[in-house]
Amino acid sequence: MNKKNYPLHYVRPIKDLRDMLRGSVEEYANRAAFLTKPAIGKPYVPVTFKQYGKDIDALGSRLTEMGVISDTRVAILAETRYEWYVTYMATVTGMGIIVPLDKELPVYEIRSMLERSKTSVLVYSSTMRDNALKAAQGLESIKTMILMDHYKNEVEPFTFRELGEGLPLEYSWENIRKEGEQLLADGYRNFLDCEIDPEEMRILLFTSGTTARSKAVMHTHKSICTNLMAMSSMLYVGDDIALSVLPLHHTYECTCGFLCQTYRGNTVAELEGLRYLTDNLAESKTTLILAVPLILEALHKRIWKNIDKQGKRKTVEFALKLTRGLRKIGIDLRKKLFKDIHAALGGHMRLLIAGGAAIDPQVLKDLNDFGFLAVQGYGLTECGPILALNRDVFYRHESAGLPLPGTTAEIFEPDEDGIGEFRSKGDNLMLGYYDDEELTAETLRDGWFYTGDYGYMDKDGFLIITGRKKNVIVTKNGKNIFPEELEALLNRNPEIAESVVSSVDGKNGDVDVVVEVFPDEEGVQEALGKKDASEEEIFALIQGLVKEQNKEQPIYKRIKKVTLRAEPFRKNTSKKIMRDYSE
Repeated sequence: MNKKNYPLHYVRPIKDLRDMLRGSVEEYANRAAFLTKPAIGKPYVPVTFKQYGKDIDALGSRLTEMGVISDTRVAILAETRYEWYVTYMATVTGMGIIVPLDKELPVYEIRSMLERSKTSVLVYSSTMRDNALKAAQGLESIKTMILMDHYKNEVEPFTFRELGEGLPLEYSWENIRKEGEQLLADGYRNFLDCEIDPEEMRILLFTSGTTARSKAVMHTHKSICTNLMAMSSMLYVGDDIALSVLPLHHTYECTCGFLCQTYRGNTVAELEGLRYLTDNLAESKTTLILAVPLILEALHKRIWKNIDKQGKRKTVEFALKLTRGLRKIGIDLRKKLFKDIHAALGGHMRLLIAGGAAIDPQVLKDLNDFGFLAVQGYGLTECGPILALNRDVFYRHESAGLPLPGTTAEIFEPDEDGIGEFRSKGDNLMLGYYDDEELTAETLRDGWFYTGDYGYMDKDGFLIITGRKKNVIVTKNGKNIFPEELEALLNRNPEIAESVVSSVDGKNGDVDVVVEVFPDEEGVQEALGKKDASEEEIFALIQGLVKEQNKEQPIYKRIKKVTLRAEPFRKNTSKKIMRDYSE
């Protein structure tokens, strides 16, 4: 059978997130839903689906009795931890609206989001308590503060206490959960039996950006459940252990790394921190990881760096050619021949999914050749977040994927090269932007969501993204230059940690393409064969790489100027710019 026509994976129909949760609790009752880390360096502690369901019902029941009804907004400000997962589901499977917040934001932005979302209940971890209290100080909408105190044992358990003027009472998350257990034992059913309208706003997500620019995206049970069913039908996940690496307030991690795993009966393992990544992969026996390109690209560079240090590049390149040939006749020796690479990722990894931004196709190709299934997807917060995804049986490394089943995607007003803005329609789309009818009308038109991303679709329907609409550089002759394309090529060089391509006014009213380069310290040292290279030597090296890339580009795409940046290359320097150089 042609891979293009391979049938979709069967998925359990779900009408809302409560239906999803209860189905999973029943079907996977004794399976571990989470592997928690009560203390760094201590063993993982499993929590079964059955226990997870009980904790949600208990917390949700007490929150309902406390007034989380009729669209009450509940915000979460915390790192990834079990209480985050329980609070989210206890809110959305009841009558509340969940508002996940980025814990890395400054206090004034957290305060603005609390105010804009009209949050009534703020749930936070002990590590975020100071910021939570400062952000909530004097806000009339905040009626209840809840501290996740029991799990990390950072403070003594309590029932509730006064916080002082301008703040409501602070309650103990663990005590609320225990009181909910008693309510259920006494026959309380207001939470269990409340009606859910799958088409009403129940999730409010702030996009990245400063207070003035961040958008509040309104989602429903229907839009998120549409995502869960569609993505799972394209890419099989099941009996997996997923290590949670990305922040949970991001839609990508929340929908795909948390809700999808719950839906499919998988186990989510907590990451103790990036420094413990290798240890946690092995200890949890992780089989699946969702990552942003930066993580996978760094992993890719490290793999090849280790190969080069051992002097085995030619041997590995031969093994790659050999395994590609053998796979064509049904023999797969990748895990055996590249066992050291698999061991470095815990020894159980099977699936690596990239999202959040475009990734260098070579990274995915190499990871697949080493014996992992590595694919990318494409989405935006407004799409809940997935719009397109590569299938496990039909994928292209240079593509962001195929539109989700039930989702329509097309190119709006393509140019002579077939490139234009992607637009999409489907049940996964947001309702709009909260309290911003003008922006909603600008982005959602006649049922279509205009993504702001440029690209084209190939003959099989794969989406190829060339860049962001707002980033595109247009020459005097009307040629489009997408900075992301040039950056991806530059970043393949081990001597370059990161690059930023833009434009400046050039001659005769045209534009010149320029680049800022952040050199990679180790890469530069290895290339030059010494640690104390001068700025002139570093620039000569980087400029040489840029010139080599220019040879492969048409004249209008060639980079005319290189600016060398000191950070993050030189950690102890206060200079922002090492020096500007032009050809």
